[in-house]
Amino acid sequence: MNAPFPQTASRAGRLPLTVLIAAPRGFCAGVDRAIEIVERALVLYGAPVYVRHEIVHNRYVVDNLKAKGAIFVEELDEVPDGVPVVFSAHGVPKAIPARAEQRGLEYLDATCPLVSKVHRQAERQIEAGRHIVFVGHAGHPEVIGTFGQVPEGNMTLIETVDDVAKLDFPADTPLAYLTQTTLSVDDTARVIGALRERYPDIAGPKAEDICYATSNRQAAVKQIAPGSDLVLVIGAPNSSNSLRLVEVAERCGTNARLIQRATDIQEEWLEGVGTVGLTAGASAPETLVREVIARLGEWREVEEHTIVSAEEKMIFKLPRQLS
Repeated sequence: MNAPFPQTASRAGRLPLTVLIAAPRGFCAGVDRAIEIVERALVLYGAPVYVRHEIVHNRYVVDNLKAKGAIFVEELDEVPDGVPVVFSAHGVPKAIPARAEQRGLEYLDATCPLVSKVHRQAERQIEAGRHIVFVGHAGHPEVIGTFGQVPEGNMTLIETVDDVAKLDFPADTPLAYLTQTTLSVDDTARVIGALRERYPDIAGPKAEDICYATSNRQAAVKQIAPGSDLVLVIGAPNSSNSLRLVEVAERCGTNARLIQRATDIQEEWLEGVGTVGLTAGASAPETLVREVIARLGEWREVEEHTIVSAEEKMIFKLPRQLS
């Protein structure tokens, strides 16, 4: 459809810009749930409600929640006594809720249920006497939270196929592997393949740990990138799933850029560009997609086409305190 932008001098005489919009894109069920938890907590308890770490990796979302009365902190020690605290969607080590209980703090756990599933898998593998090889990105909150589910020394982090070659476990070591939920589908498959080749008896999850939303958004980019001259990915620099979308587009041979807001886009990016692919990471709201379309419409007449590669109907229940 043609975007309803008035003709301006800067757009006069220019060819229309085709925008291929990936679907699915943007918020996943886990992000929807996490944001709703903070919003409902503000209604239930009144402001302020404290949130340990960014509830999701998106500055627009965080700023909106701040405006409603949420206060974001890095550590539990920064939360005063007598106020509720929400744990982010990425999950936290077991020690964090235990410490909150010791202090008598009421807390709401916004951990994505798919991340919680990985936590439970980690516990079961340790109970079975296996050492866990965890595929993930060092320093990511989800990795820190998962490592915090089991006693120290029971899990080893790897990121690449090269890391598999550096493992020095004896061949008879009982092993299992788990993965972060927001990784590259293709890269992770290669790492797991290398693990299985080196350790044929290694145990793994019955279904992959990479979440449905991550997989679907990467598949959607594979649909739009080959027909695009430039792919724009709306997401934060610390958003793992958004960074993976940029990588997927680039591996399709298409130039790709990560942007946080429409104001990040520079007009010169569109020189020689007839088709732009557009998607959003799982923490980016749809309003930012529309903002980008409007920004592009300032320079060119926009023709939008939504490319649907999957339908998503997943909904997660809220914590019992809010249900």
